[in-house]
Amino acid sequence: MKMSKGQNGRRVLGFAVAATVLAAAGAAFAAGGTLGQPSPWEIALQPSASPVMDNIIWFHNFLLWIITAITVFVAILLGIVAVKFNAKKNPVPSKTTHNTLIEVVWTIVPVLILVGIAVPSFRLLFQQLDIPKADLTIKATGKQWYWTYAYPDNGKFEFDSLMVADKAPRLLAVDNEVVVPVNKVIRVQVTGADVIHSFAMPAFGVKIDAVPGRLNETWFKATKEGMFYGQCSELCGKDHAYMPIAIRVVNDQEFTAWVETAKKKFASNPANSYASIGAVAQ
Repeated sequence: MKMSKGQNGRRVLGFAVAATVLAAAGAAFAAGGTLGQPSPWEIALQPSASPVMDNIIWFHNFLLWIITAITVFVAILLGIVAVKFNAKKNPVPSKTTHNTLIEVVWTIVPVLILVGIAVPSFRLLFQQLDIPKADLTIKATGKQWYWTYAYPDNGKFEFDSLMVADKAPRLLAVDNEVVVPVNKVIRVQVTGADVIHSFAMPAFGVKIDAVPGRLNETWFKATKEGMFYGQCSELCGKDHAYMPIAIRVVNDQEFTAWVETAKKKFASNPANSYASIGAVAQ
């Protein structure tokens, strides 16, 4: 079946338009979803609730457009080559072996693209690793298979946080949530008590390994109040899938009231109190 040059051009253009639409849809999906937890049929990153995650989403979408443009460009070139330089149209193949201009372009352009990707990438890495002056420090210790949290700045109380099977959201709800104030810099010190775990909170752009014998640090600044969920993201044993992280972001007054109650609740039996956060708040 023969196709005219116009038909070939329209087909290539159609592929290009479709790829562009898919890229735009992917970027749009990144802005949607349920705050603080996964959403059904979610194909992009969770909505942001911290400055670091804002930049992660921006960088993700930036790369998506670059990758889409490269893919469309290569697809168009392949289409041109297949149509213009096939055996029927060129019974005597060209013996051209070099083109200085093209060789210079295909060397310089990829270098410029990589530099354009590297600059915001390094900036993002620096933002993640450079911990600003903290308003609150929390220590998270990964254990098989739950988390223990300590508040060294607020009376040095600590508590365990275990998954609750009959509480929504499924496989993410816990008996004792971490409580932090909104719009404050939270430094998180992470370690492991037995094997390597990983403290990950997608909405805050946080993911750091909890290694036994080592104290790693990360940080976040929650810009929205509400419940946010994460999970251990390092394969740590048979109950790895049942090791959620739940962080409740509240205003300053609610946080102060919670701290005063938590001091009394958890001080008598540290790291072994399994009361719900609702009971603590009463």
